[in-house]
Amino acid sequence: MPSEQQSKDIRAKPSGSTAPKQTSPMWITNYNLLSGGLWAFILLNTIITAIFFGQPEMFTLTNNWVVLVQCCAVVEIYNSAVGNVKSPLLTTVMQVASRLLIVLGIFKALPYSPGNYHWVYITLCIAWSTTETVRYYYYAAKLLTHDNTPKKLTWLRYSLFTVLYPMGISSEVSIIYKSLDEAQFVYGAVYKYFLIACLAIYVPGSYTLYSYMLKQRKKQMKKLAEGDKHKKEVEKKSE
Repeated sequence: MPSEQQSKDIRAKPSGSTAPKQTSPMWITNYNLLSGGLWAFILLNTIITAIFFGQPEMFTLTNNWVVLVQCCAVVEIYNSAVGNVKSPLLTTVMQVASRLLIVLGIFKALPYSPGNYHWVYITLCIAWSTTETVRYYYYAAKLLTHDNTPKKLTWLRYSLFTVLYPMGISSEVSIIYKSLDEAQFVYGAVYKYFLIACLAIYVPGSYTLYSYMLKQRKKQMKKLAEGDKHKKEVEKKSE
């Protein structure tokens, strides 16, 4: 499943609070900038290798980077658990776990799976890397500008997912499905049925995450519209 909203807003501490000191905004900003840059590299690497090599060479040339960068997302579970960010812990765990299933449970555990060398690996990388590049840079900009995120970046964050989420989810499901026989061959029937159980969870899980993002999009688009309206009113008064 494509990775869901990981809000990087820092929780404000009430005056006089004796709660433990939160992770600094700059630490999280740097994390977002680094993650956005790494996913941008993966996107560029995906496009170049897809054009000049294609499958099956592409998986061999790119999968280690995808695995490494995606595994770094476990930091987001920590941030959500300790309250450094406002993202719901359960949602964050679902998103990160579903991707770790792909990169560790398929790419690394089943390196010779037909799913890895199918064209859906390309669509998976495009969906993941595009989504994450925009998402991380959006959160970095949100912190750096104190919630004055550029409108175009906000629009991209809450619009691209309408296409990229279904694209990523369908690619993930396809890769898992194409890996079932290899899973049984390598690890036995237990692992195969474990993957089948994971596929069954994808339907309600994907619906929950996608519905959540649609609600967030509605809220953000409303804010953008209100901002435009206020700007026009100010300009009209200044005339």
